[in-house]
Amino acid sequence: MEEGEKEAAVLAAAAGSVVESLVAAVEEIAAISDFRNAYKKQFCNLSRRIKLLAPMFEELKESKDPIPPRAVRALEKFNGALDSAKDLLRLGSEGSKIFLLLERDRIMERFQEITSQLEVALNEISFNEIDISDEVKEQVELVHAQFKRAKERINTTDPELYADLSSVCHMNADARIDSAMLQRLAEKLQLMTISDLKQESFALHEMVDASGDPGEVIEKMSMLLKRIKDFVQTQKPEMGTPMSAKVIPSHGTSKTPVVPDDFRCPISLELMGDPVIVSTGQTYEREFIKKWLEAGHNTCPKTQQKLSSTSLTPNYVLRSLIAQWCKANGMDPPKRPARTGKPLSVCSAGEHAKVVDLLHKLSSQNLEDQQSAAGELRLLAKRNTDNRICIAEAGAIPLLVNLLSTQDVRTQEHAVTALLNLSIYEENKGKIIVSGAVPGIVHVLKRGSMEARENAAATLFSLSVVDRNKVIIGESGAIPPLVLLLSEGSQRGKKDAATALFNLCIYQGNKGKAVRAGVIQTLMGLLTDPEGAMMDEALAIMAILSSHPDGKAAIRAVEALPMLVKVIRSGSPRNKENAAAVLVHLCNGEQQQQHLAELQEQGMMVPLQEMVESGTNRGKRKAAQLLEQMTRFLEQQKKAEAQAHAQAQGWTQAPLGYSKDTASSAFTDL
Repeated sequence: MEEGEKEAAVLAAAAGSVVESLVAAVEEIAAISDFRNAYKKQFCNLSRRIKLLAPMFEELKESKDPIPPRAVRALEKFNGALDSAKDLLRLGSEGSKIFLLLERDRIMERFQEITSQLEVALNEISFNEIDISDEVKEQVELVHAQFKRAKERINTTDPELYADLSSVCHMNADARIDSAMLQRLAEKLQLMTISDLKQESFALHEMVDASGDPGEVIEKMSMLLKRIKDFVQTQKPEMGTPMSAKVIPSHGTSKTPVVPDDFRCPISLELMGDPVIVSTGQTYEREFIKKWLEAGHNTCPKTQQKLSSTSLTPNYVLRSLIAQWCKANGMDPPKRPARTGKPLSVCSAGEHAKVVDLLHKLSSQNLEDQQSAAGELRLLAKRNTDNRICIAEAGAIPLLVNLLSTQDVRTQEHAVTALLNLSIYEENKGKIIVSGAVPGIVHVLKRGSMEARENAAATLFSLSVVDRNKVIIGESGAIPPLVLLLSEGSQRGKKDAATALFNLCIYQGNKGKAVRAGVIQTLMGLLTDPEGAMMDEALAIMAILSSHPDGKAAIRAVEALPMLVKVIRSGSPRNKENAAAVLVHLCNGEQQQQHLAELQEQGMMVPLQEMVESGTNRGKRKAAQLLEQMTRFLEQQKKAEAQAHAQAQGWTQAPLGYSKDTASSAFTDL
């Protein structure tokens, strides 16, 4: 093939590719519709003009004649402008109406830029050089003239609407808004139905997620959307809140009370019926956060923080508060939506029937049936997550909780262990707490067999993974029996007690309880145990308690410093880290000088310097803090010695001027 033929083939391929792309782009734009916002006229005009160009691209696609290089370049430029137009039109169809209006200047600027790009590209196409019919040519020239006029004409949105919106957005959250203004906003923004409001809320969060700006944007727009929703519901009480609260008529009134913001889903703005917590700690209605996650988002809609996991934890406390609020306001509490494809569906019909049969036995008065059923549920719950879901959803948890107080040792062991296994599944933790299981678990921890006590401690550890449960468990009286198990339990029992205590003492309010229960003395016993089997756990708990004033005093009282010094000299990296953490706290406040002097006497500078070089990250920081304290202490010591030496020198020099003659004279005078 000659060079010229190769070039022609390349140009033909490029022309074919760009024409195919143009046809596809116009088809995509034609599919974008429903521009119900302040720019409806502009969006519709832009879309209509682009769609009128479709015949030209179709004829070029079917033409056998080559497209001149200059025309190909112009078509490529037009294709780039079409991509920008497509993004803008999609924003107009799917984006937040409030956002679009607030960003009026920027949106109008984009309209002008895109219109200008399209007009310039069309102007560069010589219609006499391309193979299109006269009718299509006339249509394209008409569209070109429209783009030219549009480029030179600046359209503005409804000034009253923009003024109203700007005014409301700059008001304080508690400021009163004129109802006529809210009426205009709701009507002109077409936010008059629940469907419109839901769509707007979701669009708002989608746009914030894309922009990564949850601050000013989300606050202003969310506040406004809530106010519009409240106004619309006040004006149309019959609209109610779908999946939500309906007012129970009372004394002839049916006014819908304003829902507290904390009870609304940040996405849908509706009263929540099934609130769930995401990994950032924010709460949403399950249905809407699921849609958000299924749309491919990996951030929290409200905070824009990246989600560490997509697990959803039921917010039972908030659900209870919402139910109480509804009752106080004469409303039916929100109904939880049917959960399709959820827990029970993971079990086969046969497995579900088996679980139900076991629950019948569990609730019978026959002790043998109770024991065997609890034992089977214990094994089933241990096997896999699907079983844990199935058993909990079937209603087993309250029945197992009732058996925690049984006199039958084996049944009690099975019941507490079944709860332990069920608690492994995250959503079951809340169900166990809500069922009132903690007092029963503490009862087993105090009076059960050693196996039951061990598993009760392990259950408390599992439940305490959720921060709010740490408070509940601490207030239930669980800490003293855990300390006792740490002291007198089997090796496994001590491990279970230690992990539970460590987790519970992360909460500051539980630290004093543990110290008062005598945990420091128990920890010292474990640290001085020749076998050292619990050294790691004991030091970890001591480190976390040393930040509490009572903990620090108790550690001083048991004279733990020599043991801590020994650990820093020869312990594992993790144990050195925890020992150093304890020493940092001891060397602050009371008896600081005494402890620093002891460390100096023990020659701790070198081991601490070694830690700074080769310890764990936290260990390096703690060792550096201790070295800094010791260095300051040594400098103060040297300064004090120098001052003492200077004073001593001054005292010894004074008698040198006191001569014998002077003394003799003094005595003579006497």
